[in-house]
Amino acid sequence: MEDDGVNFSVFSRHATGAELLLYEGADSEEPFQIIRLDPRVNRTFFSWHLLVVDLPPGTHYTWRMEGPNDPHIHGWRFDERIELVDPWARGVNVSAWDRWRRQREGVIDHDSPRGIVLAEEYNWEGDTPLRLASEQTIIYEVHVGGFTRHPNSGVRHPGTFLGLIEKIPYLKALGITHIELMPVMAFDEQDVPEAGWDAGLRNFWGYSTFGFFSPHPGYCVTPEQGTHRREFRDMVKALHRAGIGVILDVVFNHTSEGGGEGPALTFKGFGNETFYCLDGIDKGIYLDFTGCGNTVNANHPLVTHFILDALEYWVREMHVDGFRFDLASAMARDADGRPMANPPVLWEIELSDTLAASKIIAEAWDAAGLYQVGSFPGYRWMEWNGRYRDTIRRFVRGDTGLVPEVATRLSGSSDLYQANLRKPTNSINFVTCHDGFTLWDLVSYNRKHNLANCEGNRDGTNDNLSWNCGVEGETQEIEVLSLRQRQAKNLLSLLFLSQGIPMLLAGDEVLRTQKGNNNVWCQDNTLGWFDWSLVETNATMLRFVRGLIALRKRHPSLQRRHFLSGQSVSGSDLPDVTWHGEKIGEPNWDDPGNQVLAFTLGPANSDEAMLHVMVNMSSGARRFEIPSTDDLNWYLALDTARAAPTDLIEPSAQTLVESSALLVRSRSLMVLEGR
Repeated sequence: MEDDGVNFSVFSRHATGAELLLYEGADSEEPFQIIRLDPRVNRTFFSWHLLVVDLPPGTHYTWRMEGPNDPHIHGWRFDERIELVDPWARGVNVSAWDRWRRQREGVIDHDSPRGIVLAEEYNWEGDTPLRLASEQTIIYEVHVGGFTRHPNSGVRHPGTFLGLIEKIPYLKALGITHIELMPVMAFDEQDVPEAGWDAGLRNFWGYSTFGFFSPHPGYCVTPEQGTHRREFRDMVKALHRAGIGVILDVVFNHTSEGGGEGPALTFKGFGNETFYCLDGIDKGIYLDFTGCGNTVNANHPLVTHFILDALEYWVREMHVDGFRFDLASAMARDADGRPMANPPVLWEIELSDTLAASKIIAEAWDAAGLYQVGSFPGYRWMEWNGRYRDTIRRFVRGDTGLVPEVATRLSGSSDLYQANLRKPTNSINFVTCHDGFTLWDLVSYNRKHNLANCEGNRDGTNDNLSWNCGVEGETQEIEVLSLRQRQAKNLLSLLFLSQGIPMLLAGDEVLRTQKGNNNVWCQDNTLGWFDWSLVETNATMLRFVRGLIALRKRHPSLQRRHFLSGQSVSGSDLPDVTWHGEKIGEPNWDDPGNQVLAFTLGPANSDEAMLHVMVNMSSGARRFEIPSTDDLNWYLALDTARAAPTDLIEPSAQTLVESSALLVRSRSLMVLEGR
């Protein structure tokens, strides 16, 4: 909006005509005005634009573009019947949109999503994006809808940005520093396979974006009133007041328009040949490196500008603190799908002044086999470390021959990042995320159980690297349940004892289950929701995780900016790390059957207690020697083999270890604090 009206502008290089349709509100069946643009007055180079005076906030609008329809030769897909949503719309409404009616019956008048004219005023009350050092970051991956949609969540506005505000005390008590929100840009909830739609499923996760500047209307309480930005900003401001940063999971690798059979919502109708990667011979074929029907042509100059404009908008106007890029390696490809050594869009993001303080995180692979963990273009980019996940999962389930690699992963994955001058903070460490088993399912299932997704159990990965502890799925066997809890504690303990940035999946701290479904992308129901009754049911696990996070926070030696070297640092006479096995100084790197590892971390400053960690993933108890020093006493801080509350002990209640060796029980680990 401007002082004298609203300035509308869209990019469409090959359009020959344009109309702007204005609707009074969300439920208006017909536009109150259709404005035909004069190309001699309302077109400048590739942009169509006009100023509409005295247009009130809350007005809804769409575009219709005229032009050639020649998808196979030039990639043009203009259709003057289809109303398109403005790619730059700050708010969108989807009450008139019916994807499957469009697919089955064809274009129907006024059936498209609509942009909304929003008021600009907002009082940030001094709020700014947070600037927390990367090494201090602890990420909590959250689905906005699923976090509070369960009937037992106890919030006034379930499944919304405002509902999440009510859970801030829980987040603050947990101790995390940032929440990473699964997609919150406007997405098409109806983008599911036809069989799934007929079965009542919908696109729950949101990896089907079409409105890159608009908060998702489904997460707003009153989207029909154009409150998108206010509600989102209220959430960000409230989280910042609690000291919690906001990272957005963003999807710039594909859109909800799908392949050749998918509907035209936005880019297809404005500039299909510009915005998508198309086959070089038959431009009616979409190159699909994402598994979702299309691939955004991210390194076209205009598309790069669009992506950067969107990111900078979310930082500048919405105060977010960073971004996680879904299937980011797809953004490293050129228009023909070839990987680029220096993709312009990735370097523009890295070097943007506006994004200089923002966390930028890559899912460093795509669905067509491009895997760039450790080699993602750029230096500032952090990466979801899939190598870390796989190694730790295998080690904890009992695989042998992994001890040297486990030590490398615990040390920040120097093999991946050190040679090209990157840091431990380039590694986002995780053992679970939204994609795959939850933590409890990882220790309860050997196989995926995805029949509820209506795809014949074909969807989701088969390579889970999981172990069910002897029984598949639910059981009442006490020994099995006890082992599963211990394994869950082992996985999380290793995560929070590792150099790099830990990421925790929401619900893992209370052992949330998805009943063995490792791909609940379409399950907007109790299978995909956070069950708040587990906070009480599994209170001992919640206490354990809170204690783990507190342990990490009080030890700067777990938050180093540089890789462990085995040398003394920061003026200390002690090495930053010393590796052991059952015997001090003997880690047995070359033993292919080895399943034990111990290490001592020297203090990062004079006020810090030392740490000694003993890990035994074998099926039998092992006796570990303890380092002996004249001026240091060791105290037991953590033992995953113990039941609560002695599994994790606060410093004030810790007991002195008086022996020179400790028995570490099978499939467990112990942590000592020295002071």
